[in-house]
Amino acid sequence: MQTVLIVIHLMIVLALVGIVLIQRSEGGGLGIGGGSGFMSARGAANALTRTTGILAAAFFVTSLALGILARYGDNPTDILDRIPVQTDGSGSGVLDQLGGAAAPAPAETPASGTEIPAAPAVPGSDVPSGQ
Repeated sequence: MQTVLIVIHLMIVLALVGIVLIQRSEGGGLGIGGGSGFMSARGAANALTRTTGILAAAFFVTSLALGILARYGDNPTDILDRIPVQTDGSGSGVLDQLGGAAAPAPAETPASGTEIPAAPAVPGSDVPSGQ
């Protein structure tokens, strides 16, 4: 059912684009040319305007129907429902569960009582050495 509705929706979209491009605008549009045609200018404008309105309403209806089918269809799925949830208390979120590049291991802290030596200042740098 959804595939049929998508095909109908795409045909309506193509027809709507074509009708809009045919219409005469202030600049002429694609409807430029002489006055020779099978319809008068007034009759063509009314028919094209009416056709545009009908196609726009059909586009709106098919868009709503596709949205409703997607929401209340046989299997409404959410991408976040596919991710297994970890409950081990590690504090990892959804992005951590997706995988990808491994996070760097945390740096080891020195044993208590030992001090970390300060890095020597580079001569000519703009950063003060803290002394």
